[in-house]
Amino acid sequence: MKKASRFFVVTAATLAAGLALAGCSSPEAEPSSDNKVVIYGGYGEAQAAAFQEELDAFSAESGIDITFTSLASFDTDIKVKIEAGEAPDIALWPQPGGLLDQAEAGNLIALEDIAGLDLAAPKATLVPGWDTLAVQDGKTYGLPVSANVKTLVFYNPSQFTKYGYTVPTTDAEMTALIEKIKADKSGYPFCAGIESGGATGWPITDWLEQYVLDYNGVDVYNQWIAGDVTFDSPEVTKAADKVASLLFTEGNVNGGGVSMSTDGFGNTAPLFETGGKAAGQCFMIRQGSFITDFFPDAIKAELAANDYTHADVFALPAPSDGAGAGVLGGGDTFGVFNYDADVAAVLNFIASDKVGTVMAGKSSFVSPHKTFDTSLYPNDLGKKVGETMANAAFFGFDASDQMPSEVNAEFWAAGTEYIAGKIDWPTAAGRIQAKY
Repeated sequence: MKKASRFFVVTAATLAAGLALAGCSSPEAEPSSDNKVVIYGGYGEAQAAAFQEELDAFSAESGIDITFTSLASFDTDIKVKIEAGEAPDIALWPQPGGLLDQAEAGNLIALEDIAGLDLAAPKATLVPGWDTLAVQDGKTYGLPVSANVKTLVFYNPSQFTKYGYTVPTTDAEMTALIEKIKADKSGYPFCAGIESGGATGWPITDWLEQYVLDYNGVDVYNQWIAGDVTFDSPEVTKAADKVASLLFTEGNVNGGGVSMSTDGFGNTAPLFETGGKAAGQCFMIRQGSFITDFFPDAIKAELAANDYTHADVFALPAPSDGAGAGVLGGGDTFGVFNYDADVAAVLNFIASDKVGTVMAGKSSFVSPHKTFDTSLYPNDLGKKVGETMANAAFFGFDASDQMPSEVNAEFWAAGTEYIAGKIDWPTAAGRIQAKY
């Protein structure tokens, strides 16, 4: 669709020049507006409805008719639309890789080339790392609209209170808490299953990604994704050693690595046990915000009533000898196929920290902007998740999701064998790196 857009821009520019010669003037060489903007994305039902509600409010102010359509299988469906000549004006990718593929194919317009789009404003309010996520050849092809957070630890406050445990705010306090739980023999510090059917192994990638990000910062993290920093490098090995100290140390996880390799990642029941080690009770689960969907129904009902007696969350503390407190996660990033003044106006809105006034209260939305009004999150748990993002030193989009598919697949497979104790880290690292 970029070819069509470029042709239209050139035609408009030529027309503008002709008008100028005739004594008329045109301030912008851009397509004329049609008062309509079409957006496609991959949001689920609740988030799609909430996003449309926000767009409708903007429509009421701007007079622009904005239509959002959610594609059931976005990555596949958007390609079909493009090949059929039915690309929207704007699309929201759940992963930046697909967006960058379309940019490389010449189908997207660089944001710097869109007249009327104030690119500096959103870049100034985004958590660092988001602003460079969709950059190619020095040009920005996308910015985020919404985010999700994985740098989280869920716990059972009632059991923390029972044993006198306090929420750790530093890595040293986390280490002390782990040792205290084991000394008390009250249970296991962590639940950490990595089984997920055909996708078994993905949870271990999140563990490693978190500490590669925390220890090294965004630049090294992105070099790792590109394959320039290798899996057997000192930077990644240090992160692997940190993960091993948390998950492999005797008594930290029920059954150790062998159990982790076969235990489903969504098995949250032990977090709500009260019978101690004999019942497999654990005190913490490091997971993304979506893990609440796997809580027992009774716990879900409590959370829905803003009752945090048995479930709450805190941000995973970063190591003191690292680059800072990075947040790992994902989100939806927009790219532009066609533009006119109306599209530019909508882009200025969806790229800003003003998006989320409805979505924050009606869906799992998290803003990628450090300036977002966190009072808009509907409950204490939502605010803690949102504040984790807003307070982040920097952000890293899920690394394995951005790596080549062959690398990602081997990351899962070799990571699972590593967790199960079948191979050591150098062997796993070599196997994964060989796929680049």
